[in-house]
Amino acid sequence: MTTRDIDEGVRAELDRLRGSIDNIDAAVVHMLAERFKCTQQVGHLKAQHRLPPADPAREARQIERLRQLAESARLDPAFAEKLLNFIIAEVIRHHETIAANPVTAPSDPAANPR
Repeated sequence: MTTRDIDEGVRAELDRLRGSIDNIDAAVVHMLAERFKCTQQVGHLKAQHRLPPADPAREARQIERLRQLAESARLDPAFAEKLLNFIIAEVIRHHETIAANPVTAPSDPAANPR
């Protein structure tokens, strides 16, 4: 059976649900972009003050916090942890890049208007 063979009412419900999924995906991407804007600022601040790119204690607290949020939202905490670990690894990579090139780091986020 293909989606062409599905009842019109079922197809309409699939389209409605998929539209919601598409909207949520777009929101997730925009939220991640905003998160990375903030973490870039953290990276610049760390570079200016010669702080290490990673903060294992903060990362552990964030993972635990996210696991609790996931549980309360009925999302698999292990999945939430994997997602956050992926994001943290990318943030650390950005912080390392910023630390290696501090000249390109703006000292004031307002100095880089959109």
